[in-house]
Amino acid sequence: MRIISGNLKGKKIQFLKNQVTRPLKDSVKENIFNIITHSKDIKSNIKDAVILDAYSGVGSFGIECLSREASEVTFVEKNYNTFSILKQNIKFLSISNKSILINDEIENFLSFNDKKFDIFFFDPPFNDFDFLRNFKLIQKLKIFKKDHLVIIHREAKSRENLGFYFKQISTRSYGRSKIIFGSFN
Repeated sequence: MRIISGNLKGKKIQFLKNQVTRPLKDSVKENIFNIITHSKDIKSNIKDAVILDAYSGVGSFGIECLSREASEVTFVEKNYNTFSILKQNIKFLSISNKSILINDEIENFLSFNDKKFDIFFFDPPFNDFDFLRNFKLIQKLKIFKKDHLVIIHREAKSRENLGFYFKQISTRSYGRSKIIFGSFN
């Protein structure tokens, strides 16, 4: 797994190969950033953004954001083994000063957070549908900025009902992955 662009371009990050984790493929990640950069429907910008990388795994998305000059990324990962690799990646790349690392459930973090975010990236396990409760909590707490962006990575054939808390802008499929772009209502 590598960093695609920015000041860390070409550097490799460690990841887990097991049945529990599902790393974001470089090609899918590259398409996400192309859409953020070039879509007329998306008003968010990576540069200087404050980002929440929920279910962050080893940090692939958030690290890519920092490489592209995001001001800060909060990484939330509950699995201790995965979190350990995330910490190693942050340390190896010398980006600790722009990284907040949380080893906990996303719900616990959200309940005690008062920071507002520009971009939210949700990459829960494909069989996890409880992540939709996070949307309700985020909306209740109003921890999103005016021109925020929400990006969700799901299985291509999944059919979640996102409408009550979420305004969908665009959906793209890449093999087994589906990327949904939108904002909170």
